[in-house]
Amino acid sequence: MTELAIGIDGGGSSCRAAVTDATGRILGRGTAGPSNILSDIDNSLINIVASARDALNNAGLPLETVSRVAAVVGVAGANVGDNAERIERALPFARRRVVTDATTALQGALGDSDGVIGALGTGSVYNARRDGRLYGIGGWGFVVGDQASGARLGRDLLEQSLLAHDGVRPSSPAIQTVMAEYGSDPERVVEFAHVSRPNDFARYAPIVFEAAAKGDPVATAIVQSAVSSIGESLDALLWPECEAICLLGGLARAYRPWLAERHTALLRDPKGDVLQGAIELAVKFLREEGRGAV
Repeated sequence: MTELAIGIDGGGSSCRAAVTDATGRILGRGTAGPSNILSDIDNSLINIVASARDALNNAGLPLETVSRVAAVVGVAGANVGDNAERIERALPFARRRVVTDATTALQGALGDSDGVIGALGTGSVYNARRDGRLYGIGGWGFVVGDQASGARLGRDLLEQSLLAHDGVRPSSPAIQTVMAEYGSDPERVVEFAHVSRPNDFARYAPIVFEAAAKGDPVATAIVQSAVSSIGESLDALLWPECEAICLLGGLARAYRPWLAERHTALLRDPKGDVLQGAIELAVKFLREEGRGAV
């Protein structure tokens, strides 16, 4: 019987993993590169496995142990098409389950309690548990979704920079900072955009928030539009008796001062992060085997 579990948070900027025993005690942690299965499934698989092996190495366990563990992988895009099944088939773990990053985020933030979560990092996704049932919004990927994500903030800043260059929209200090990086050459901006992945765009998110905090009108408008999207998604999942909203991810703290009072009144500190959720689900998965689950 499998005696070890691995929880993996497959994020758009990096993969994080932790190996535990059957009690949930963490034995080792590991990291690897990004895991965006909607834009690059092959390298995502490489990084998922690499993060697991790094965790095993950190725990002082032989790397071949990777074929003897039960693993739960939370990754954006697992809800699209047959992505989850494709990844499960390709992974080398003894038993594996692929779920959306919203599922691991919810478990990490709320444990087994009811409430609503928003995971705001390179991508964005929302989930809720109400009377034990799960409901989800978003997670559709950077091209047609991931509103308010780091990738979308960066993309919007570049768009506004090109519009300012063309004289369609006014410039601002944030735009001047971006254009200076590209030698004020709009063609270089376009070249970057056409070869870049979500985590490349997301590196501009701190510039947007820093500029907005200083009153930059373009950055402020970008953040306000993102906050409006967050509010719409939270409202779509909330119910009158809901007592908790948890925000997770690298941008969660940056957005808090911008949220509407009706949402901040319900904000609660998450019990754990997305990786913690993956760990808890992996341990549950491991225990299913112990109970004779197939």
